Amino acid sequence: MITEREQEILDLIRQDPLISQQALADRLGVSRSAVAGHIMNLSNKGAIRGKGYILADSPYVVVIGGANMDILGQPCDKLLARDSNPGRVSCSPGGVARNIAENLARLGVDVRLIAPLGKDVYGQTLLEQGLQCGIDMRHCLQLDDAVTSTYLSVLDESGDMSVAINDMQILERLSVEYLRSHADMIRRASLLIVDANLPANVLEYLLSQFPDLPIFADPVSGPKSEKLRGLLDAIHTFKPNLAEAKRLSGVDAKDEGQLPQLASWFHRKGIKRICISLGAQGVYVSEAGRHQLYPPPPIQPVNANGAGDAFLAGLAYGWLAQWSTPRSVNFATAASAVAMSHQATINPNMSLAAVNRLLEETYS
Repeated sequence: MITEREQEILDLIRQDPLISQQALADRLGVSRSAVAGHIMNLSNKGAIRGKGYILADSPYVVVIGGANMDILGQPCDKLLARDSNPGRVSCSPGGVARNIAENLARLGVDVRLIAPLGKDVYGQTLLEQGLQCGIDMRHCLQLDDAVTSTYLSVLDESGDMSVAINDMQILERLSVEYLRSHADMIRRASLLIVDANLPANVLEYLLSQFPDLPIFADPVSGPKSEKLRGLLDAIHTFKPNLAEAKRLSGVDAKDEGQLPQLASWFHRKGIKRICISLGAQGVYVSEAGRHQLYPPPPIQPVNANGAGDAFLAGLAYGWLAQWSTPRSVNFATAASAVAMSHQATINPNMSLAAVNRLLEETYS
């Protein structure tokens, strides 16, 4: 794995392939011998080839969107409305984009997150936890005068979300100008993933200025999905739930037999692959005239909050591996099952080995 310091050196070399070790040391505020050691390590890792700092091509994913602190409550028994429910309350890093990025990092993918963070306790926690699990957090926007996003959700007794409240005003501070300053890094990515927490003008910029990049998108919610309505032709893979898909399309699919009609509406708008989450019924996937309903693995969910984010991360992993859609969806479904088997939004045991183990148990 490339360390944070080594990544800084690689970024400086990309800007000036003939930069000297002394110049690198001066820019980073370290000794020349320390830089020489990092250069040797990068050569051993295959990130640098030969003289003149010829950089090896290393694929990476850029994820842009929300990063929140999640506060989660679940009752011990049946959830009673308008009453105090004995139960458990936990606090963990969350946010659609950040969750996708962490799942990818835990699967061993080089992933770079762009999200706004306040310079407060929650923001510092998100920054430190992201670095610890392997997310490249250097491109996040850190603000002195804003509060880090917070997402408060209450689950019912079965683990499904009953109600949620989010405070995500800081997302409005992530501007097109800020993203333009990172445009070269975004353009060199193998895949771009966005969520609809982003402001409408930012989504328009991202979905119009990188035509050569495959883009995966998560609509987040029905109201937020409206920001994507006129931009669907730029999206390769779209992952709505059934309610979001019906709201955007106006197609009132009431049973499985009407799902092809629903998917066809999105294909006519330019989307190449659509994965419609059906909850306990699985996921309906349509691509290039091929339609299939994939059932979920037979597990009892502990917390379904992070399932969709893990699913999209699994699809991204399959894209990087150049897998077929059926193989990618099976992998993504297993990743979502691993996510749901833990109380936290992100299962700390998420790994390539854990997903493959579940795949073997399910399909062998």
